[in-house]
Amino acid sequence: MTKNALIIFTRNPELGKCKTRLAKVLGNQAALDIYNYLLQHTTNITKKVNVERYVFYSETINNHDIWDNDYFQKKLQKGSGLGARMYNAFKMLFDSGYQNIIIIGSDLLDLNEELIENAFLKLQTNDAVIGPAKDGGYYLLGLKQPNSSVFQIENWGTETVYEQTLSKLEGKSVYVLKPLNDIDHVEDLKPYKVFENYFKHN
Repeated sequence: MTKNALIIFTRNPELGKCKTRLAKVLGNQAALDIYNYLLQHTTNITKKVNVERYVFYSETINNHDIWDNDYFQKKLQKGSGLGARMYNAFKMLFDSGYQNIIIIGSDLLDLNEELIENAFLKLQTNDAVIGPAKDGGYYLLGLKQPNSSVFQIENWGTETVYEQTLSKLEGKSVYVLKPLNDIDHVEDLKPYKVFENYFKHN
């Protein structure tokens, strides 16, 4: 068994239940369409990373979707709140014997396989690796051992999540990746030509 594992946290793509901040401006169907595009991108890039891949679903496990069973092992998120669900996913895989574990979301168009592979490489010689998002959160977190405090964040929807997480890692060696653009608001779509039809009238 490889010692490296990639966790992909994803929401089940259901109308009215994903990308709610986009939906307020663009409508539920447009938000779902955008999210499905981002999911497909995440699927495409993570297939190329030579690690064990685990998709953690928010609601129900779907065995017949874009997450091909030949490439992805499927689990259900467990816990009350995002922090608890993320910690439980890490702990499950550490308990299974993995030594280097990275978690990513499923809605970053700027994320690619090279960035993920580099994160695993840096995790070999650091206690943690983190990729800051331009909105103040983070798009990637890698750990070499369970650390519940890292996931005890007061409010996951604020612009201080990245800074709070760094403070929890004080005294550890942390490699910081380049910042990327997280897609949560209509303004976040503007750098991408593929989404131009969604924002040009807003």
